[in-house]
Amino acid sequence: MKVLYVVSEAVPFVKTGGLADVAGSLPKALVAAGVDARVVLPKYSSIPEEYRNKMEHVAHITIPVSWREKYAGVEKLVYDGVTYYFIDNEEYFRRDGMYGYGDDAERFSFFSRAVLNLLPAIDFWPDVINSNDWHAALVNVFLKLEHNGDQRYSNIKTVFSIHNLKYQGMFDKNIMSDVLGLDWKYFNNGDLEYNDSVNFMKGGMIYADLISTVSRTYAQEIQYEFFGEHLDGLLRKRQRDLRGIVNGIDVDVYNPATDKYLFVNFDVNSLDKKVENKVKLQEQLGLLVGRSIPMLGMVSRLVEPKGLELIIRIMDEILSRESCQFVLLGTGDKNYEDWFKDLQWRHPTKVSANIYFSNELAQRIYGSADIFLMPSIYEPCGIGQMIALRYGTVPVVRETGGLKDTVKMYNKYEATGNGYTFADINAHDLMYTIKRALTDYESMGLWTQIQQNAMRSDVSWEKSAREYIDMYKQLIG
Repeated sequence: MKVLYVVSEAVPFVKTGGLADVAGSLPKALVAAGVDARVVLPKYSSIPEEYRNKMEHVAHITIPVSWREKYAGVEKLVYDGVTYYFIDNEEYFRRDGMYGYGDDAERFSFFSRAVLNLLPAIDFWPDVINSNDWHAALVNVFLKLEHNGDQRYSNIKTVFSIHNLKYQGMFDKNIMSDVLGLDWKYFNNGDLEYNDSVNFMKGGMIYADLISTVSRTYAQEIQYEFFGEHLDGLLRKRQRDLRGIVNGIDVDVYNPATDKYLFVNFDVNSLDKKVENKVKLQEQLGLLVGRSIPMLGMVSRLVEPKGLELIIRIMDEILSRESCQFVLLGTGDKNYEDWFKDLQWRHPTKVSANIYFSNELAQRIYGSADIFLMPSIYEPCGIGQMIALRYGTVPVVRETGGLKDTVKMYNKYEATGNGYTFADINAHDLMYTIKRALTDYESMGLWTQIQQNAMRSDVSWEKSAREYIDMYKQLIG
């Protein structure tokens, strides 16, 4: 089986969010399972020189952009057993940052066309093209509208993967002629139109053979108005073609036994060493040092969907009444940044608010904290809770999206479950759940059991890769 995975970012080359983690891990897992999986993404100037210098120029092609023609170079690099192709055009991709430019519609429609036009140049004809999010959504559109008369393309099936429905790629409708070069009938019939604008994600969904998203629960949630971002009607219409496959994490990268950022490495059979990490982190951050003080950790973008309003309503009370500490790492909305800074000022020996991002500190929080907070309003899949499980840091999550699929409520009578969960968007429910976890923490034998359950949770890509392969096989017959 041959699969072309089309994405706008991928670890270790470029990353702005969880999409890059998926793109860096899933193809690797597919290759390990015997699939000829290759990846194509833009060649951004921000890709580190250590990778750029190893790229091999394999082709150059011409890409139509409406009435214009643009150059595209094709660079190749094999990394971790996966073949990556990079679309090179300095006009579009030699910039600071990756997204947020006024010509993003042109940049990423160019990229989508280039993906299809590079196939003859590299002589790779996939059984399935799996495109991801709005940046690559038009691959499905152009395949059906511009290559339908070419026998080489006619057998290619398409999967469109939604990582976050909120970001859809909405642009002024006049790009239909000047940028996309498509007949207006595809706008007027609703295929690409939403609210009198061009919607890349909608087009990707309509023209895909199958639609996938990053957890079973999120696949159900987005068919309802609250989560559907105004596309719930289309998703209900295509519900038979919609699949939910939970993401995994790279368990070689996220491994407490080998993580270079931890003060002390440990595994499920040496959890006593995890406490040493907490003591060292307390010393590093200027918190009260104590092996038995429960530490709450949070690594997050500081934005409303992460459930921060719930945190704000309860954290002073938790810190005032409970013997615990809270360590935060992240950036985002200034109002949230300021609130957490002030929380540290109010509780200087109990709170460390780190308003920046550091991979080193993130890993130390995962490896040191006892409890990981992730009370998201919505969370398509989530990666933080899976890293926390891997490091024996017991998650407290709201039952939504991938959080519901990966974290199960601990049952002390049956010794099952790997975390603590609550259902409603309610601050009191979150507070009750945190207090229950803190109470269980006092019973060391019980707490060790739930930590072990967490660390033995299967958060790898192996199972998810098999589900992707089954989906691809279903498509190609």
